[in-house]
Amino acid sequence: MSSEPLTSPCISVCEINKNSGFCIGCFRTRKEIATWRDLDVKDQKELLAQLRLRQGRKKRQNRRKN
Repeated sequence: MSSEPLTSPCISVCEINKNSGFCIGCFRTRKEIATWRDLDVKDQKELLAQLRLRQGRKKRQNRRKN
């Protein structure tokens, strides 16, 4: 497993929704945007999972049979 930081989920559509407090492009809060680079890979992955839920997308399931 790599310990390299993950690519930011930013898609260059940067506007905070005043009602939700989330960016309309990446669904992060201002604090999450500001601290992305300081997170370790584990925390970045956890945040990405939270962002999928905010967008209404479920975590990808492994379709391979073991």
